[in-house]
Amino acid sequence: MIIDCHNHLGVDLLFYLNGWHPYAQDLPTLVTEGRHCGVDRWVVFPMVSNLAFDVPAMRQGRMEAGGIERVPYAYENERMLREVYQLYPDLGKAALPFAILDPLREPEAQVKKLRELHQEFPFYGLKIQATIIKSDVTALLREGRVFLELAGELDLPFLIHSSVGDDKWSQAKDILKVAEATPSVRFCLAHSCRFDRECLDRVAELPNTWFDCSAHRIHCECVQLGMPNIAKTDRRFPADYRDPAAVLQALAEAYPTKLIWGSDTPFQSYVDAEYSLRSTYAEEVACLNSVSGKLKQAIAQDNLLALLKLKDESVLTRV
Repeated sequence: MIIDCHNHLGVDLLFYLNGWHPYAQDLPTLVTEGRHCGVDRWVVFPMVSNLAFDVPAMRQGRMEAGGIERVPYAYENERMLREVYQLYPDLGKAALPFAILDPLREPEAQVKKLRELHQEFPFYGLKIQATIIKSDVTALLREGRVFLELAGELDLPFLIHSSVGDDKWSQAKDILKVAEATPSVRFCLAHSCRFDRECLDRVAELPNTWFDCSAHRIHCECVQLGMPNIAKTDRRFPADYRDPAAVLQALAEAYPTKLIWGSDTPFQSYVDAEYSLRSTYAEEVACLNSVSGKLKQAIAQDNLLALLKLKDESVLTRV
């Protein structure tokens, strides 16, 4: 079975209003294209910008309070869960929803809404993308500790966007600090920790951490372009980044129980006025299919199941 651990559903107004791409994806599109590429199941969560932010400000690229909703992601999580369970229940059987959250803003109100949703709709983890919304991920150890408590109570893992370089919001090393301080909660760091060898090795050491390789091909391209969103040469995992398939094979060999495959659809591409980083779902799956033998099963299924710790694995056989 191939399970894609990293997929967005919904509409991202920040991207749409600023003319960036991608900006939207619905469940039928994801499942139809994914099945065509040979994928069987999908972890899904909402897009990143949310209606708690002021829409005119978002059109200027700013993330400011004052939107039409008070509680971050209250609308977006419910909207996605209803799409999965009510609008398209046949397609939703192939989805494993995660709820998305802001670790800093209105944490108590968010947790209250998450509890209400969890009583009505199953979800299997918690997602954070702190960079785009400019929300310090280390707030999980302060204002946002209630999210760690919720994860522990419901036995839910976190999947967290990770960064290196000048991004102060979601540094991989900061996420690892949160994980180290919360050994009873499981964490997955997205985007291969931007190929930072020290962080990847620390993921391998900690029993409660994994990492995903989402948006793998464009991150390999970022290495070739010398972009600052990737670990510098002296800290970078050694591999031939001209060949994304070879990089994925090397990562799987180095971290056979920690690497989880994901595409980041629709953000396997990122296009704006400055950058045009483009990949396709089929190309991401081709990288996975190039991984040899049992390692492919490990990164496409087994390691994700270890992260999820599903109480009822029959959700993986629903048709």
